Parts: sequence; C-alpha cells; structure tokens
Amino acid sequence: MKIRILAAGGKMPRWVQEGYTEYARRLPRDIFLEVVEIPLGPRGRKNTLALIDKARRKEGEAMLSALGPRDHVVALDVKGKPWSTAQLSRQLREWQLSGESVCLLIGGPDGLSGDCLNAARQCWSLSPLTLPHPLVRVVLAEQIYRAWTLLVGHPYHK
Repeated sequence: MKIRILAAGGKMPRWVQEGYTEYARRLPRDIFLEVVEIPLGPRGRKNTLALIDKARRKEGEAMLSALGPRDHVVALDVKGKPWSTAQLSRQLREWQLSGESVCLLIGGPDGLSGDCLNAARQCWSLSPLTLPHPLVRVVLAEQIYRAWTLLVGHPYHK
C-alpha cells in the first residue's frame, strides 16, 4: 500500500524531516509513506483575497495534477470529520484492502482549494486547533504508524 502526503510548501525545518522520517521508517515495507511537496502559490505583501484565492487555486491545480486516476483522495481540513486512533486504524485496514493508493492533501497557509475538497472522497480533521503545516506532516506520520501498530497488536499504542 502506498500513502502519499501531498503537502503545499517546501523547505521544512530539520526537525520536521527527522520527525516524519522516524515514523515513516518504522512502518512495514508493505506500507510505503512518502511526502510530495507542492510549491506554494505566489503571494504578495498585500495578501488580498484575490491573491490568496489565486495562490490556493494554483496549489490545488498542482495537487490535482499529482493524483493518479485510482488514488483514494483524503483532504485534511478543519471542517472534516475527526477520527479517533481506533477509527484511523480501521480506515487504514479498509485502505489496505481496497488496493488503492491513498493521497492525503495538506493545503497551504490558506487551506485547500475548493477543487481539492470536491475531489476528495473523505475529509478528515486532525484537530479543531489550527496546526502549523510542518507539524501536520509529523503528526500524520506518527498517527499512521500508531494506527498500524494497533492493527497488528504492537505494544506502541498502549
């Protein structure tokens, strides 16, 4: 199973790469986790609504063009459905059984475009809190690892 995190933004601090890598490497070989960075759309000093919307659309177009035709798309959005660890574990099992690749979409500083939200089969909220985008990569990797440990009875989750 392949899980791709399509994340708007680049040049993450070292702690982000180290945290993400730590959990991604713990996963078994049959669950491949990778991050694909999508360049941020240009924003100006005067972040007008028009400029923000244009940047969000550009990021969305790049994300959508990175999707495969059979990818199961999950948008991460504060308005999405919150999942407990047990629910994520069950979701991970369903994704594995489906045989599809999964793409988790993380928007830029202004969120995901409407087109990305519409393309998603599921919309998931990690938290009602606003999380910094770099931290979301680490949290996703850890939670996917935790969900897997729950599935296989590994003691990490306890």
